[in-house]
Amino acid sequence: MDRGFKLRARWSKRVDYLKMMLSAGLVLPLAGLKYPFLRPVTNPDNDIYGIGVSLDRGLEQLELADELGVNHLLLRVPLWDLERLSHYALFASNSRRHQKTLLVNVLQDREHIEDPRVLASALNRVFDALSPFTHQFQIGNAINRIKWGFFSVSEYLSFFRTAQLIRDNKFRSLELLGPSVIDFEYFYTIRAIFNRQGVVFDRLSSLLYVDRSGSPYSRQLGLFDTAAKIRLLTAIQSLSARVKSKGLYITEVNWPISGTAPYAPTSEKECVSMEQYCEYMQSYFDIAKRSGFVERVYWHQMVAPGYGLVDNRDGQFRKTAAFYAFKSMLTSAAR
Repeated sequence: MDRGFKLRARWSKRVDYLKMMLSAGLVLPLAGLKYPFLRPVTNPDNDIYGIGVSLDRGLEQLELADELGVNHLLLRVPLWDLERLSHYALFASNSRRHQKTLLVNVLQDREHIEDPRVLASALNRVFDALSPFTHQFQIGNAINRIKWGFFSVSEYLSFFRTAQLIRDNKFRSLELLGPSVIDFEYFYTIRAIFNRQGVVFDRLSSLLYVDRSGSPYSRQLGLFDTAAKIRLLTAIQSLSARVKSKGLYITEVNWPISGTAPYAPTSEKECVSMEQYCEYMQSYFDIAKRSGFVERVYWHQMVAPGYGLVDNRDGQFRKTAAFYAFKSMLTSAAR
């Protein structure tokens, strides 16, 4: 929360920020030229519906996932919490028994960013424990937010490259996703996927929130609604040789719910009513699916007061209207 600290952190990486601006200046005009001529890359019948789950919310979430009819789960595994790695593996094993696919999001901290040997040891442990249950790992999260630990994209690329080398040597069946930039800040994405460090992403992931614009149909900068943001990101990706697979993974999105402070992750100004939450959620998935460019969207998340589908503030799981709206959306999609 210390703005002075953030400024000092960025200033220490000023050369990398200059490279980012230069690369964005070169790539964005080319992406704009390609933007109108893109063709869909995903199957319109794809099951794009996913949701985030948490180890701390327990195995009951798998029963809730069954009730929703959702087949794809995202589980965060923080590198600072590896003493519970066996618990994460148990959760992953149970997810598989429930016939769910699992995307593991490996969360970073400064210790692992600053020490490649500590990082390599931790990633070996994570891949070894969880690869029997999933082949997909998102490496890092919200890399353009200093509060999440990275001071620059170059730090992230070094972090990802460590994961890539371990995968190439010992866990060749795994898919590694990135760069997991949050919000409509594609200059960070450009810097990551037009790199010269030999980093290659198996799939491009993005935390494409649009909540600060209100409705998914609202436009940012007068031009970019959700559909346009997805299309622009696809145009950028199409110009890079550093992303293997087409089809975007949106690994985090939601809206904060009004009247739930301090659990809502933004100010009340950005919060929406439960009715709007349900409407915006369904619209976002519909836009993503109709775009023809999105392989998966993971709603954030199953159980969380302030923004999830289930509220657990009183110690009990209370399904909100959004839970039933999500269920209805999946039921309709399955027809």
